[in-house]
Amino acid sequence: MQYPNFTKEHKSLMAKYLTKEVFEELKDLKTANGFTLSKAIKSGIDNPDSGIGVYAGDKESYDTFGALFDSIIQEYHGFSKEDKHKSNLNPDELDAPNPDPKDEFIVSTRIRVGRNLADFPLGPAISKEQRDEVEKIVSSTLGLLKGSLAGKYYPLLGMSEADRLSLVEDHFLFKAGDRFLESAGLNRDWPSGRGIYHNNEKTFLVWINEEDELRIISMQKGGDIKEVFQRLVLAISELEKKMKFAFSDHLGYITSCPTNLGTAMRASVHIALPKLAKDMEKFKSITDKHHLQIRGVHGEHSQSEDGIYDISNKRRLGVTEVQCVQDMYDGVVELIKTEKEVI
Repeated sequence: MQYPNFTKEHKSLMAKYLTKEVFEELKDLKTANGFTLSKAIKSGIDNPDSGIGVYAGDKESYDTFGALFDSIIQEYHGFSKEDKHKSNLNPDELDAPNPDPKDEFIVSTRIRVGRNLADFPLGPAISKEQRDEVEKIVSSTLGLLKGSLAGKYYPLLGMSEADRLSLVEDHFLFKAGDRFLESAGLNRDWPSGRGIYHNNEKTFLVWINEEDELRIISMQKGGDIKEVFQRLVLAISELEKKMKFAFSDHLGYITSCPTNLGTAMRASVHIALPKLAKDMEKFKSITDKHHLQIRGVHGEHSQSEDGIYDISNKRRLGVTEVQCVQDMYDGVVELIKTEKEVI
């Protein structure tokens, strides 16, 4: 393996920290699953506009290629290799009465976490047989859920046209990943081993083998953020009775993309702020203060529509789940207050 030919277009954190010295130290190493440095950095090499540019193939990657990952994690999360991650999924510690009881501003609330099974490689290194086994384990566990979490599983492979159209209409259906995930090996064998579960009320959703092996999602219309969090916590606790998720005291929940480490949580609202949208400097000062990011209504790299924005927590590692949701809640309260004050 030769040292990559980085161009001036390569601006990722991987390109920044993969010095020739680090490259020489890591180039011949591999994890127990056969994951190598060349596989880890392929997406960032293929896509010069990558922000991070590196993916892990398994939990071991973060140690084996630590000379690269540690620097990226330090810069992105402000989290050193000596730090320990703490988890807190206790809804009683979240102070979040509905900030918009009349539904004037918040269109919907959505909180998701990524999870990967402890005894399997991550998506970039998993084999087709292992991925199919993950689907079998997770879908059978979901099939045992009762009460408000009870629902139906829809495998992508062989899905009927009626089911496909229904999932598209509900905005539940996910597609093969983008070019960044493609280069990372996350689209292999598509759509085998992938599927979607949702409860009967359509407020709880699990994606199987998209980017992470599980994307666990709680959502509903309006701004009852605490109720959405409570449902998510209930679902996680039920799934943990049957499955063990990849976790480390240092990095928290293990994910293939280093940006999702720690809580692996994204707590978000779709919120209408047409007046504040005209003063993006003030808008951004509020979101920055509360460690939030602003996206368009269709997520990353999309535009706002009718003054509606996707607002979510930016911090994931070194903060608890309760703190992530509290950040989002506190920011939303201030955004609504400011929107009301704008003449």
